[in-house]
Amino acid sequence: MTPEQLGDVVRSAVAAAVDRGVLPVAVPDAVVIERPKNPEHGDYATNVALRLAKPAGRPPRAVAEVLAEELAAHPGIAAVDVAGPGFLNITLAQGALGRIAVDAVTAGAGYGRTGTLAGQRLNLEFVSANPTGPVTLGSTRWAAVGDALGRLLEASGAQVSREYYVNDAGAQIERFGRSLQAVALGRPVPEDGYQGDYVETVARQLVADVPGLLERPEDEQLAVFAERGVAAMVADIRATLDGFGVHFDTFFSERTLHESGALEKAVATLRDQGHVYEADGAVWLRTTDFGDDKDRVLVKAGGEPTYFAADCAYYLDKRARGFDRVVIMLGADHSGYVGRYKALVAAAGDDPATHLEILIGQLVNLVRNGEPVRMSKRKGNFVLLTDLVDAVGIDAARYALARASVDQQIDIDADLWSRQTNDNPVFYVQYAHARISSVLRNAADLGLSLGEAGAVDAAQLTHERENDLLRAIGEFPRVVTSAAEFRAPHRVARYLEELAGTYHRFYDSCRVLPRGDEEATPLTTARLWLCAATAVVLRNGLGVLGVRAPERM
Repeated sequence: MTPEQLGDVVRSAVAAAVDRGVLPVAVPDAVVIERPKNPEHGDYATNVALRLAKPAGRPPRAVAEVLAEELAAHPGIAAVDVAGPGFLNITLAQGALGRIAVDAVTAGAGYGRTGTLAGQRLNLEFVSANPTGPVTLGSTRWAAVGDALGRLLEASGAQVSREYYVNDAGAQIERFGRSLQAVALGRPVPEDGYQGDYVETVARQLVADVPGLLERPEDEQLAVFAERGVAAMVADIRATLDGFGVHFDTFFSERTLHESGALEKAVATLRDQGHVYEADGAVWLRTTDFGDDKDRVLVKAGGEPTYFAADCAYYLDKRARGFDRVVIMLGADHSGYVGRYKALVAAAGDDPATHLEILIGQLVNLVRNGEPVRMSKRKGNFVLLTDLVDAVGIDAARYALARASVDQQIDIDADLWSRQTNDNPVFYVQYAHARISSVLRNAADLGLSLGEAGAVDAAQLTHERENDLLRAIGEFPRVVTSAAEFRAPHRVARYLEELAGTYHRFYDSCRVLPRGDEEATPLTTARLWLCAATAVVLRNGLGVLGVRAPERM
């Protein structure tokens, strides 16, 4: 019996007490089921009696006594104790606890998935680095966390569209084009241009791909270098992210907003809402009406739309495409952007608390021998996604980036994360899965199999280490739900490490396979199911993070 199933049992107990007329309350939609800090207090605990005491007009312990009587009659519950001011400590019948393993194996890839976000259509925008250079380490963090978050939201039932916003309009595109042009012509890159070996690589490729490019007038050259240079970088970014296991449903071009008239339409929409005015020759959005520290310019005095105007048009475009909620992941340097974006959402007639969510992430450094890794000035003075992958591998990179809360700055120790030892968290978790896979292969060599789910005697699992592992497996659906709710993939990583440790302690204490001429017993089969269930959870959890679950290491 998982915590979710036990929650349903408790709700049924409340309903039964209400039907008998001994508890005058409304049946709650959900109840909180927790694992007691002290295992001696039972398998699970709930505060439902404290919550119902006031509407029932009775002391919490009196409510708890009523519910304890109802719950004690359930065949899956061995004991119910009233503790403290009215907590219910519940001990499951051994077979009910053991069925957690059977449920996990039977559900397979579906174990941990819920429908808590069913019906929600979410647009998840992340990475969105300027198409004027390769993917850097800072953007890599959002690639790993954003992709994991998308997987978490989908595991909770939401429809998620992953989107990359290509900033292919504005002054930075002209500067990039001028940088490529200067390199191609053998001139110094402008002071405000882009540095790095990649600029020379792209410039050479464009000269080779466009015959006679350098014989054209320089203004025509510039247009080609800018347009085709951006296209080349977008292709490089897409390929790099694909190689990292991060795939987007949409690469949305900012330039299309300018060319389609979407900016003018957005300004008109905001004007119709009554929040646009003109001053000093410019067009402004009165964002101070919605908590912003100052009003924002939409169109400059010279008639040029601002970047913020494009943001307005982009948000309205997303909403027009039918998304219920727009989720945007931004770096630490964009923290001051949150207020104005919420203001534009409100000005558009939406509720920022419902239709918008902005996540801010902190910086990340690659460290070797205790010192941050720095690239040479010639390479642009940045660390790339590919540098991180070369240093530690894709699995370790993704796991390391998703393992910490995004509001924390992190250092990735290349020496630690490249080691195949138990102090490397991803190795520790992956090794647990490989160890289980080895056990199951050895079982098959002995002619042993799990058999039918209905035939396994789950009540055989009575050892303390078995119970610890069963309770840990039962927590996985709730971990996924809370990680999705709080936009916190790191919760899954930390859970997996605890699960791996719990499995290793079980394995060291409980022999799974018979030795020598020993015969397999019902306990052997039950322990094989427990191993298989742990493997399911490790696979599913690593899958949420976009990390492999190897069968051999």
